[in-house]
Amino acid sequence: MKVLLSIKPEYAFKIFEGTKKFEFRKVIFKKPNIKTVVVYASSPVQQVIGEFEIDTILSFDPDSIWNLTKKYSGITKDFFDEYFADRDIAHAIKIKNTIKYSEPLSIKDAFNAVPPQSYMYI
Repeated sequence: MKVLLSIKPEYAFKIFEGTKKFEFRKVIFKKPNIKTVVVYASSPVQQVIGEFEIDTILSFDPDSIWNLTKKYSGITKDFFDEYFADRDIAHAIKIKNTIKYSEPLSIKDAFNAVPPQSYMYI
């Protein structure tokens, strides 16, 4: 099964450049059999730009997650701390085998969907 994630363009493109190897989330998928993430680059791009396989999902306290992922986080420590402020658990999706689409897809045409606030199953 696949999930479609809305990701800010600056971070979405870093995933496909290989400089961001973890995608951070406050809430993780409820279904356990998710193997692939389809990436929707949010505004101003507003297109589905590629996908990646999930290596593993780390779920720990934010300090532990940062220590495990900081080298390939693709974000600053300040951004990380602000994002996970007042959270006891942080989730980091470890990325492997990225595929950037040669032509971006319209979320409406390709998936008959509107951009999700966080994620949606597809």
